[in-house]
Amino acid sequence: MRFLEVLFVVFNIMMVGWIIFAKNKTQRNLLIGFGLSAILMLMHGIIEGMRWPMIPAYVMTVIPFVVVMIKLKSKSRQEEEQTARKRSVVKLIFVTILMVVYSAAAVVLPILLPVFTFDMPTGPYKIGTVTYDWVDDQREEILTSDPSDKRELMVQIWYPADAKAKGKPQAYHSNMDVFAEGYHKMFNVPKLLFSSIGYVKTHSIENADISNAEPSYPVLLFSHGLTGNKMQNTFQVEQLVSQGYIVVGIDHTYSSTASIFPNGRVAPLIMLDINSIADLDEANIQWVEDARFVLDQVEQLAANDPERRFTGRMDMNNVGMFGHSFGGATSVQALMTDSRIKAALNMDGALYGERRIPEEGLKKPFMMMSADSSVESMKKVTEGSPIDMMKEVLPRFDHVTTGGNYWMILNKTNHLSFTDMVLFSPLFQLMQGRDVREGLSLITDYSQDFFDHYLKGKPFELIGQNVGEHPKFTLLHD
Repeated sequence: MRFLEVLFVVFNIMMVGWIIFAKNKTQRNLLIGFGLSAILMLMHGIIEGMRWPMIPAYVMTVIPFVVVMIKLKSKSRQEEEQTARKRSVVKLIFVTILMVVYSAAAVVLPILLPVFTFDMPTGPYKIGTVTYDWVDDQREEILTSDPSDKRELMVQIWYPADAKAKGKPQAYHSNMDVFAEGYHKMFNVPKLLFSSIGYVKTHSIENADISNAEPSYPVLLFSHGLTGNKMQNTFQVEQLVSQGYIVVGIDHTYSSTASIFPNGRVAPLIMLDINSIADLDEANIQWVEDARFVLDQVEQLAANDPERRFTGRMDMNNVGMFGHSFGGATSVQALMTDSRIKAALNMDGALYGERRIPEEGLKKPFMMMSADSSVESMKKVTEGSPIDMMKEVLPRFDHVTTGGNYWMILNKTNHLSFTDMVLFSPLFQLMQGRDVREGLSLITDYSQDFFDHYLKGKPFELIGQNVGEHPKFTLLHD
């Protein structure tokens, strides 16, 4: 809960307790209580923004006013005597019902559906960001019925910003109604449950000046998971940028939660019809082509940015890629097929795509991160699914570490543990049975260590020293 939300709820709890238990409550004091609560609610609404999980707390604001109205109507002595005789029973019932309802609704709802915050990035750089709308005129859009449609992608670039950069932090999602619809399709739960995410802020400043602390910065492409979006790993992107990387996030149109173009047009999430592993292998081809096209555009920016922000500032000799789930699979395929990509990280992505990791290994730096639950699911016989994970997917992992690469398996984690989504509600922490932020920190620390080593030439600080089994993870290395 946000600061004013906490203050408002605590004040109302105290006010309700005073109304219930205080013997002498004057109309004046009741109206003062109503006024103070109303002022707190107004401040909260203006500064933080009102949201529906707080409705029970908002309703509590009018209780002192209601009590005043009841007192005004209760005029006769007979009414007062009857009220006194019933007071103990009514108070008991009222206290019980009120406390149960208030605790369950006014407190629990905002906690279960919080306006979460991202941890402050630990690097020396502030974070700037800019968004592009890029159209690949050489490719048709295969996910729409219009044959004239070309593949169009929304791409966001985060970069180290000048230390003096100032500006309003970028919203996590600019149009929550659109993204709520996408999340509704993803999780098959009411859209209303995602409304609080619309108040979440990042640490990124739009159009900030790029930092001059270094002449250029290594470039990392990010590919989200199937039905995810380019913002879904903000916890990781902002940390990497604060440590001196330029990160390029791709929205894979029609396969992302939502893509909103500058003219307001929305490309909604289209759920793919998957009947076999071959369908996923084929779908991945488009994502790899997306990554190749975006990297082409990035090269043009590095050579001659019309806004002069990135001209000469992108180290195109040190390009890496990372992704989650289907985006992780895309990172592996791109590593194998695009010579410009020097190193890649796959976060809990099954190895879908046209190519297989050869017996001799990738011969390029690669790190696999997996949830322990995902690894276990691949070892079980799959029933009622179009894909047999044990027979069709697990063998594709045989040579992940061959040639000196790494496979990190995180304990007590699931598929969403590698994304911001575990911050959406404390329920995710209960499901995992571990501190989700601790898990996110492990992911950021080891992904930074991996890229620092292979793209910046720094010695390992974590990976090289921690091969083997540990309480929180297992790190495999051939």
